[in-house]
Amino acid sequence: MFRVIITVFLVIFFELNCQNIAESPAGANDSSLVKSAYAQSDTNNREIAGEQIFQSRQNAITRAVAKVSPAVVGITVTQHVVRRSPFLDDPYLRYFFPELFRDQVQAIESMGSGFIISADGYILTNDHVAGKGQEIIVKLPGGERHKAALVGTDRVSDVSLLKIDGNNFPFLNMGNSDNLIVGEWVIAFGNPFGTFELSNQPTVTVGVISAINRDWGKIQESGRLYKDMIQTDAAINHGNSGGPLVNALGQVIGMNTFIYTGSPYEHGFVGIGFAIPVNRIIKISEQIKTGGGVNRNIWWGFRVQDLNEVIARALGLKVIQGVIITQIDPGSSADEAGLKSGDVILRVGDQTVVNTDNIINILEDMDVQVGDSIDMLIIRDQKEQKIKMKLLEAR
Repeated sequence: MFRVIITVFLVIFFELNCQNIAESPAGANDSSLVKSAYAQSDTNNREIAGEQIFQSRQNAITRAVAKVSPAVVGITVTQHVVRRSPFLDDPYLRYFFPELFRDQVQAIESMGSGFIISADGYILTNDHVAGKGQEIIVKLPGGERHKAALVGTDRVSDVSLLKIDGNNFPFLNMGNSDNLIVGEWVIAFGNPFGTFELSNQPTVTVGVISAINRDWGKIQESGRLYKDMIQTDAAINHGNSGGPLVNALGQVIGMNTFIYTGSPYEHGFVGIGFAIPVNRIIKISEQIKTGGGVNRNIWWGFRVQDLNEVIARALGLKVIQGVIITQIDPGSSADEAGLKSGDVILRVGDQTVVNTDNIINILEDMDVQVGDSIDMLIIRDQKEQKIKMKLLEAR
């Protein structure tokens, strides 16, 4: 009897244990569990290694690009140009064929770049990009589009200020263009050849500051004055105009403005690009924001003629280079500064005056406006004297 009981007990125990094993997947395949654990561990290790490699590829340039890119925009400008009739204004033809003499309005579209400078949607770009636009569309990274208003523009400095509606926009921090280092890394952002439309992201090119304080003077065709420009070998092409040039910290140091190709038949990048210094941009944009533009309607108020040997001898002067004042307008900048007829102007600012044509060019090429002051070196009563002239607005 006892043996029977023991036998039954062992059979029941064996069956229960087999049932538990059959119901347990892990128990059924211990090797699969081990392999799965190893596979998960290998995946984690690879992800960690991949992240470490990715982080090791990061540098100052990539960090600056990630910081700046969200605030760089593409700009599409539509300008309406009136095309006049090519026919002579013949009364007979006009009477019978009036449609030939109707002005044709043509919409011309162009593209450029810009960058957001405040969370409430103020944007900087070039005057030659947006200054004459009747319709301005700003495209943000990611594809969001906004119609922009032209707050104001300054043709001489080639700076325009735009505004889009909204808040909490990403914006860029301004650097200081007075402490640039020739040879330091710079990054140019923009919309060359309209490539912003392809991926809703700006194009990035990298180079160094090649030179600073490059003076191009006044461009006669456009009337724009390019002084103290930043030269870079970072690739700048058509469409980059208005985009930011930033340093390795992601701070704006200039605005990409034009390229020099050396030939009117070359239209691509050849290694020389130029940007307007940010300190000048800040000054101009603040004036545009508060006053809608920059007041350059200066009343100089003096007339001059060349200084020659006869005049110099008559005045007892030892110099024959310069100009002599022949007339002062009452109430003008010259009058208020204390200049007088007979004064000989030797220097304006830091530039030596040679003759009448020379002083005209100096005054035209000065980046000044109403309210500024300039220093002049003159000779009066055979003695050199410094005069500070505050620039007044023409009445």
